[in-house]
Amino acid sequence: MSLARLKGGTLYDPANGVNGEKRDIYIRDGRIVDHAQAESIERDFDANGMIVMAGGIDLHSHIGGGKTNLSRLLLPEDHRDDPRAVPDRPNEGRYMRLPSCGVCAPGTLAAGYRYAEMGYTAAFEPAMIASNARHAHLEMGDTPIIDHGAYVMMGNDELFLQMLAANEDFERLRDYVGWTINSSKALGVKVVNPGGISAFKFNQRSLDVDEKHVHYGITPRDVLKTLTRALTDLRVPHPLHVHASNLGVPGNIESTIRTMDTAEGLPIHLTHIQFHSYGTEGPRKFSSGARAIAEAVNARPNVTIDVGQIIFGQTVTASGDTMMQFKNAPMARPRKWVLGDIECDAGCGVVPFKYREESFVNALQWIIGLEIFLLVDDPWRVSMTTDHPNGAPFTSYPHLIRLLMDKSFRDAQLDTLHADAKTTTALAEITREFSLYEIAIITRAGPAKLLGLKDRGHLGAGAAADIAVYRDDADRERMFTSPAYVFKDGELIARDGTLLATPTGGIHYVSPDYDRAIEKRVRDFAQKNLATRFENIAIGDDEICACCNGGRLLPVACFAASGS
Repeated sequence: MSLARLKGGTLYDPANGVNGEKRDIYIRDGRIVDHAQAESIERDFDANGMIVMAGGIDLHSHIGGGKTNLSRLLLPEDHRDDPRAVPDRPNEGRYMRLPSCGVCAPGTLAAGYRYAEMGYTAAFEPAMIASNARHAHLEMGDTPIIDHGAYVMMGNDELFLQMLAANEDFERLRDYVGWTINSSKALGVKVVNPGGISAFKFNQRSLDVDEKHVHYGITPRDVLKTLTRALTDLRVPHPLHVHASNLGVPGNIESTIRTMDTAEGLPIHLTHIQFHSYGTEGPRKFSSGARAIAEAVNARPNVTIDVGQIIFGQTVTASGDTMMQFKNAPMARPRKWVLGDIECDAGCGVVPFKYREESFVNALQWIIGLEIFLLVDDPWRVSMTTDHPNGAPFTSYPHLIRLLMDKSFRDAQLDTLHADAKTTTALAEITREFSLYEIAIITRAGPAKLLGLKDRGHLGAGAAADIAVYRDDADRERMFTSPAYVFKDGELIARDGTLLATPTGGIHYVSPDYDRAIEKRVRDFAQKNLATRFENIAIGDDEICACCNGGRLLPVACFAASGS
């Protein structure tokens, strides 16, 4: 019941309309509380002259599941070359560190540490396959400090497509969506290349929004309309999380805008939209469609986006979109790649890639992402992501923040790019610079609102005391790289980039109401087609460790209960 005070900081808390106001914050039992004058302060933290925000929230980061592990396995050199793999002492085993090093696809421990060191306290896996949900949760539970959760992939699974193709009642499809969310302990639903992953198995190599699946006869529009309506009926806070058709294809701006309109006014979230914002103008038949996409978003209040900004350097692309990853495989750097499929639920493609300033296409991708950030009017409807690790590792966020806040820095970076790419863009003419208030929206308050996390992403009374305190620095990249203090659920976990504690974060998921009669249909399908028995599919509430803040999904007795 002890009371701590964070004193004298300048707060940026958009969820509560606080824009650069000097206030104290009081913390008790892991929560932010109002201060009663009679209460004594047992611990003070001096934040005078510092910037105070809620802990960062990454709503789209591949941190758990099968393709994340394939990414780690495919780039052993990424781990070997990480300086953090080198021991501090001669007798310390170097290979003890290797499994959790790496820059492109760090291991679970490093992922949690590096997020916390930047002031992030939550990250969400956007592509959890239903049949692999238990493993994904176990892996995220092994990621220290940060809260986590996942969106379950639907729209390419065979049972859903069979029901949709047979024109079964919408209510049964809705109940199947509800059952899938509940059984996988998901926070929402993601659809990747709607129907396209399935179509790829029938040798289709593309599937546009209104093009029919060669086997099932349904279209991506059918998939998107059904899923957006189902999530609205089920009252799931996060809109359908859409990886649209034609990722990376020049001219895909048309299908991206048509994808927005499939929702027919219902909430819809288009993810890593930079990869879906390409035109065909110019001699190379590749151009920026950012202005058209931003105008479309501005005109549709039901649409939210995250950007998927690329940052130059080595990374690894990991996606459920096997159709597109098959096309991208020849561009792998280094030259190795993996494609896979699990239980007819979805696909998996892992292709290492290096983004280069001297590449016309890569330079234009960098430009397009920044243009979208700067041209979308309402920061509440755009979240900051790099689609980790697809566009860049999440550790690039401080650099991206500086690009958004500092036009002179942005222009200097633009001058280093491929000359032809610079002539095709109006980026240098865009004068907008994000404020600290807007940065707090796109990295904290906005994602929390989109995910329905009412006690995260803000600094009001009752919120979880997830807090990042930064030393005010004109070099915003340096400022956001190493916070002065980071608190997780009220505990000081990092100071000036040095970790002090590694608590376990919590799982966030929703439990929608649905008609349990759908379970008979799922059971029959599973018994005939899947390797896993129906009785073992659903993750039970008893598998979530209550004493670890709901953070761990354990197949054995709880660590605390066993005394270990």
